[in-house]
Amino acid sequence: MRFSADQPLNVQPATVRDYRELARRRLPRQLFDYIDGGAYEEVTARANETDLAKVLLRQRVMRDVSVREQATEVLGQKLSMPVILGPVGLAGMFATRAEVQAARAAEAAGVPFTESTVSICSIEEVAEATSVPPWFQLYVMRDRGYAEKLMARAEAVGAPVLALTIDLAVVGARHRDTRNGMGDSPTRVAQLRRGLDLVSHPGWVRRVPIAGKPLTFGNLAEVVPGARTPEDFKEWVDAQFDPSVTWDDIAWVRENWKGKLVVKGVLDPEDARKAVDAGVDGVVVSNHGGRQLDAVPSTAAALPGVAEAVGDETTVLADGGIRNGLDMVKMLALGAEAVIIGRAWAWAVAAEGQAGVEKMLRVLKSDADVALALTGQNSVAGLGPDSLV
Repeated sequence: MRFSADQPLNVQPATVRDYRELARRRLPRQLFDYIDGGAYEEVTARANETDLAKVLLRQRVMRDVSVREQATEVLGQKLSMPVILGPVGLAGMFATRAEVQAARAAEAAGVPFTESTVSICSIEEVAEATSVPPWFQLYVMRDRGYAEKLMARAEAVGAPVLALTIDLAVVGARHRDTRNGMGDSPTRVAQLRRGLDLVSHPGWVRRVPIAGKPLTFGNLAEVVPGARTPEDFKEWVDAQFDPSVTWDDIAWVRENWKGKLVVKGVLDPEDARKAVDAGVDGVVVSNHGGRQLDAVPSTAAALPGVAEAVGDETTVLADGGIRNGLDMVKMLALGAEAVIIGRAWAWAVAAEGQAGVEKMLRVLKSDADVALALTGQNSVAGLGPDSLV
């Protein structure tokens, strides 16, 4: 039987990995690899998953776990479970207005959605589509004036939290993107292959380039008008990401942002202490999904040291490698107050749009509920080092 790239799986997706496989079938190779890939040899990207898999939960029995609660409060916001949909750049290339679909799914599930600076849908479009304002992720740009405008736009729509990404002084070497012709100055052959890759997925063409217009960077329309290609994206990144940024720049952000402020990209306990001293409201233990510097610790390995270094002086969040509710429970036991997921929702929205993201979140919550019961916990608040072997 001839295989169609848009053919659905023979089974109903039940796990995050099912959605990964369906996304692989439905997306052009270059876009799937953009979501799926890491930096260099992808050692850290793999370690994010394998190190979490090695963390063992402590099963406890004969406890009254008839009532189990996942609701929590993070940075002043009530969540139905300790999960946040993280920022994913170019997400609107994966499904029709994907950021809007994901934000609606997050709202339905009672968890926050984080809008990326380099989203296809603008923060205004996302905010108008939901009744709960999104969080906003910001890069430290050379053009500080435009960064200030972005913060003002986020404030104007009511964004309660600004996530400042601090691990992108330069962009990591992402070899999959280079092989797919998404790097600097692709050859004519690479451009031709990339074009054939796109048109060989007619379902994606109907859903995204046709139904998902306009495919521009909604938050950057003033500075990169008409940008719609990987080269446009990389050119802007190379020109704007600021390798001179220091902890002193947190004061500049504070001058322009009155809401909650978290810094995303902390792996080292000393850096976590510096973040606390700079006055942030939270740190996100993150290696950018293994997409920046390879051969650094997984977030599961780094999290306990960071959590110990800051104690209860600031909110600790974590991302990286979370593929099910058990992973979420493990991260909370290792010291996070909530987890941020990126690839998981990107795969789900590429596979089944808003419905896929909603189901993925239900699966995470169901998995976590079972894990709470079988570790003898009545709520996520009780998770800690004692919950692990």
